[in-house]
Amino acid sequence: MKGKIIIKKGRVIDPGNRIDAILDILIENGKIVEIGKELIIPNPELRTIHASNKLVVPGLIDMHVHLREPGYEYKETIKTGTEAALAGGFTSIACMPNTKPVNDNQSVTDFILDKAKKEGVVNVYPVGAITKGLEGKELSEIGELKSAGVVAITDDGRPVMNSELMRRAMEYASMFDLLIISHCEDLFLSDGGVMNEGFISTELGLKGIPNAAETVMVARDIALAELTGSKLHIAHVSTAGAVGLIREAKLRGIKVTCETAPHYFTLTEREIKNYNTNAKTNPPLRSEGDLRAIGEGLKDGTIDVIATDHAPHNVFEKDVEFDRAPFGIVGLETALSLTLKLTGEGVISIPDAIAKLTINPARVLNLNKGTLSVGGDADITIINPEKEWIVDVARFKSRGKNSPFHGCKVKGGIEIVIVQGDIRYDTTI
Repeated sequence: MKGKIIIKKGRVIDPGNRIDAILDILIENGKIVEIGKELIIPNPELRTIHASNKLVVPGLIDMHVHLREPGYEYKETIKTGTEAALAGGFTSIACMPNTKPVNDNQSVTDFILDKAKKEGVVNVYPVGAITKGLEGKELSEIGELKSAGVVAITDDGRPVMNSELMRRAMEYASMFDLLIISHCEDLFLSDGGVMNEGFISTELGLKGIPNAAETVMVARDIALAELTGSKLHIAHVSTAGAVGLIREAKLRGIKVTCETAPHYFTLTEREIKNYNTNAKTNPPLRSEGDLRAIGEGLKDGTIDVIATDHAPHNVFEKDVEFDRAPFGIVGLETALSLTLKLTGEGVISIPDAIAKLTINPARVLNLNKGTLSVGGDADITIINPEKEWIVDVARFKSRGKNSPFHGCKVKGGIEIVIVQGDIRYDTTI
C-alpha cells in the first residue's frame, strides 16, 4: 500500500540522529516529510498507523546475506531471500558473491540488480568478489565491479590466503573507495575441521577448528590495513582473540570495523552435542568464554555491526552425517528477536542494538540509509517488543529451513515494514 502515511505515538529510535522519543512520522511520496509530536494532518486519504508501545526504527540493514542466485536457486532465490529479509524487518541487504557464476564481473552484478528490481521486495546491494572465481589467484576487475554497482568486495566463504594478493586488493579497493570485507580463516589450521576445537570436539570424535584459525588471519589483515591505509571490515567475528585484536587496532587508529552474527552471542559449541547439523556454521560456534567476549565487544563498541550471515541450504543437504553437511544457518527471520534478547539481558541498550542493525552497517557500506531523516527514504520498521513467538522453520519465507533456533521461544516481533514509503509487510491486518 502506497500513499500518505502517518505513524502515531511510537517510540521512535533513530541512533543516527540521536532520537529516542515518543513521536509521529509523516510519509509522503516515499519520503519522510515530517517528524514531531502530535502531528495533525487533516487528510481523508491518509493512512494512520497507531504505534503506541511499539518501536519505530529505521529499516534494518543486513550487510551479510547469501541470496544464492544465480546458480543455487534450489537453496534460495532473490525473491525468497528478500521476502525473508522483509519478514525479519530488513529493508536493505548486501548479498555475497559466492554464486554460480561468481559475482566477479559486471554481467553478474547487472543480473542481480535487475532481478532484485523485478522480483525483490527490499533494497539489494551486491558485493563483488576480491578474486576471480573466488580462487584466490588473480584480482577481479575491481573498477568494473565498482562501476557496475557493488558496495564492497569480499571472497566470503573462502579467505584470500595469499598475503601479497590481499595487500594489492586493499590498495586497489582504496583507489575506488571500496570496502574490503575479509573472511578471516587460515585454511591450513582449519583444514578438515567441522566444529570448534576443544573438549567437546574430542568427546564427539569430530575434527576441530582452533580459535587461531580466525585470529591469525585477523592479525594479518589488520597489519595489511595498517600498511595500506585501506578500510577493512572483518566478517562474522566469533573469537575472544579476534575481538581483542580489533579493539587494539581501533585504539591505534587503523580503519577497521567488524560484525558478528546472532548465533555467536546466543549459542556455543554445546549446541553440537547431538550432532545438530543446523548448528554447523563457519566460523563454528565457539566456547562460553568466546560468547562472553562477543558480548563485551558489542557493549564497548568494538563490534560495530550485527549481521546474519544468512546461509540457506536445502533440507537434504543438511540431513546427512555431521562431517558431510555444509556450513551455514539461516538468520534473517530470527535476528531481531535474538538481538533484543541481548537488550533484555542488559548486555547492550535497545538504541545501541538498533544502531548495530541500521546506521552502523549503513556507514560501513557508505549507504544513504539507516536513519529517519526528513527528506530521506521512508524505510521504516515497526516492532512489537513484547510479542512472544515460537520459531517455526515451516513458516519461514526463506527456502532455507536450517536454523538451530527451531522451537525456541523468543520475544520481539516485526509488525510493519515500509520500504520507500510502501507498506510491504503488515501483520496487523
